[in-house]
Amino acid sequence: MKRLVLSSVLAFASSAAIAAPVTYDIDPNHTDVIASWSHFGFSNPVAHFGDVDGSVTYDPDNVGQSSVEVTLPLSGLEAHVPDFNDHLRSADFFDAAQYPEITFKSTRVEAAGEGKLRVWGDLTVHGVTKEVLLDTTINKLGEHPMGKRAAAGFDARTVIKRSEFGVGKYVPNVSDEVEIRITVEAMVPKPAAGG
Repeated sequence: MKRLVLSSVLAFASSAAIAAPVTYDIDPNHTDVIASWSHFGFSNPVAHFGDVDGSVTYDPDNVGQSSVEVTLPLSGLEAHVPDFNDHLRSADFFDAAQYPEITFKSTRVEAAGEGKLRVWGDLTVHGVTKEVLLDTTINKLGEHPMGKRAAAGFDARTVIKRSEFGVGKYVPNVSDEVEIRITVEAMVPKPAAGG
């Protein structure tokens, strides 16, 4: 009887360990946030937001316990035209001198079918915070072949109205709606030295 109870306790402890949420640090070298908009209807330029910092916590057995927290420094903004980079960071748009970062902090995560998630959260741009929904695809979970640590990859999309964040210059000729596409690669942190 004792052996049966001990086996049950060990089995439960083992399953609890497996079910624990895993927190991954975002790898800025393999993560990109891309904004796209219409320019007078003629073209659809893009801007990349690099130097992404943050973490993703994912629990496949209890998706509601998952979370995301991300910071995008505007110093990492790249629209491929130096003058345009400067203009985007100016007071006409992001006013990076006063608001140097964009942040996202999830408030709710739900499963949305096989390999799909819906992630709601607070997006703060230009000092204004609004709730947005990220339609998210789980690309892969597993050991990273180079890092030799648990890794996770996700893609996500949303559409926002920039005027709602106080970044509405040239609307409607330059579209108010901005499509945001995100690709994220993240790994669990390296073990502490000597640990």
